[in-house]
Amino acid sequence: MVSRRNFLGRGGVAAASTLAAASVSKVAMAALPEPVIQTSADTAPPLLPPSGRPYNPVVTLNGWTLPWRMNNGVKEFHLVAEPVVREMSPGFRAHLWGYNGQSPGPTIEVVEGDRVRLFVTNRLGELTSIHWHGQRLPNGMDGVTGLNQPGIPPGKTFVYEFEARRPGTFMYHPHADEMVQMAMGMMGFWITHPKNRHPLIDEVDRDFCFLLNAYDIDPGSATPKIMTMLDFNLWTWNSRIYPAIDPLVVRLNDKVRIRVGNLTMTNHPIHLHGHEFLVTGTDGGPTPKTARQYEVTADIAVGQMRQLDFLADEPGDWAFHCHKSHHTMNAMGHDVPTMIGVDHRQVARQITQLVPDYMVMGERGMKDMTEMEMPLPDNTAPMMAGQGPFGAIGMGGMFSVLKVRADQKRGDYSDPGWYQHPPGTVAYEWTGTLAEPTRAQPAAATKTGTEVKIRKPAAGHKGHGGH
Repeated sequence: MVSRRNFLGRGGVAAASTLAAASVSKVAMAALPEPVIQTSADTAPPLLPPSGRPYNPVVTLNGWTLPWRMNNGVKEFHLVAEPVVREMSPGFRAHLWGYNGQSPGPTIEVVEGDRVRLFVTNRLGELTSIHWHGQRLPNGMDGVTGLNQPGIPPGKTFVYEFEARRPGTFMYHPHADEMVQMAMGMMGFWITHPKNRHPLIDEVDRDFCFLLNAYDIDPGSATPKIMTMLDFNLWTWNSRIYPAIDPLVVRLNDKVRIRVGNLTMTNHPIHLHGHEFLVTGTDGGPTPKTARQYEVTADIAVGQMRQLDFLADEPGDWAFHCHKSHHTMNAMGHDVPTMIGVDHRQVARQITQLVPDYMVMGERGMKDMTEMEMPLPDNTAPMMAGQGPFGAIGMGGMFSVLKVRADQKRGDYSDPGWYQHPPGTVAYEWTGTLAEPTRAQPAAATKTGTEVKIRKPAAGHKGHGGH
């Protein structure tokens, strides 16, 4: 992980006099903990706990874990809400809002029973706050601006302090102008590890987490359109789009956990190939074992988290993605007509007389887009750009690959490259003769129906309206 450590500048809020929270005046603190800023979009290795109770740390996909300091038995963190530049894919950078240099912000990891103190500095141009999604805590620490606390003004630092009372997977995000702030990427993960062995939380070898988020950024621009409600054109994991989403690398027969949180505006059926998993937890806590069943797809609604556990016992490169087909594409255009089956060779010849570089697209579907090398506007991404060992994968957006390897070392998350298939285990072209298919014969026509007899009124009968 490439990181840099910065103290807040003198023009910021480094002085303790800017602190504001109900219990701050009762706490003796020498100085604010140093904020750690991260700008690399690479997946950082797990942060082994340097102090406090031991635990198996998580790996945040294309993200990192926030360091802390111990102060008289309290774990202290420092979050900085600020504008950030997030590299969504190489050559494509978005102007977002986030925490500590990135969107989403860093993952926070604690242990059940820890006393936690979080300093939140506002470097935005408007009020903000942080809601600790799913936590049990004092009402005044819940982070809803105007209801539980005053908003954090620009240039000020507030302090949140509470006990991590229950283990599980949670999130954090603003409850202040959230239509703007969450649409701009302000969110992050929170993991509370169990203090002791838990009857409903199994120990795993590898533990991944990431957030689902979505943006509407016109090709060639860099700032999301915050008023969009449903027609997003970029569906992301941790503000990254495939093929710039790192793979999930595991060792054969590892017990694996994947924690997924959804802060988009719609649900996402997350689907894993080659394995079955159990939904072992939600943001409400561990799932009772009697309620678990094996799945290959888990639908994650807005504001929900799902914890997926499985045994990685099938070697290979396995697709892992949202099963909404338009969520695995990048830089989509809306209101584009369907051109499948349209023969527009004649009109194409006429257009190329005026526009020599004109290309016909869509008459055979959109798969050809993966092979085209057409110029794109600056600061955008191809619709489908992933390349695999057999050619174009034809995926973008919410897509990655679970890489299961027998020779991967314990704790090694480096990309092993593409899977080397054993002989005879890859689908191949049939070159023999093809028999003429036998077609089903239509069933013999049968006369069905009911004979209707019409009885006319007798002569001279005039009915109710006659004269």
